[in-house]
Amino acid sequence: MASSTELPPAVEEEAQAPRGYISDKDRYLARLKRIEGQARGIHRMIDEDTYCIDILTQISALTSALQNVALGLVDDHLKHCVVDAATTGGPGAEDKLTEASKAIARLVKS
Repeated sequence: MASSTELPPAVEEEAQAPRGYISDKDRYLARLKRIEGQARGIHRMIDEDTYCIDILTQISALTSALQNVALGLVDDHLKHCVVDAATTGGPGAEDKLTEASKAIARLVKS
């Protein structure tokens, strides 16, 4: 019997597959580090009773930065994971398309 830490073969394959963003991983990490700094800056602005509009401006910049990261990841996912699944075919292809559509819908709503 399989131990509770073993994954089903399809999930294990997915976990081991290279991610679409892997070639840009360092760039994503650098962008996220800057975003963390922006969030800390907003925290400091509120702590220092900075003018509301200035804080809102920084929140807008932070939101835009996060959206750009998300759009980059969607693009990488479509170019890598979805194209791979479509090329391979089978039920996994439809699953990847559905998954991508749902992720895009979540981004649009946010």
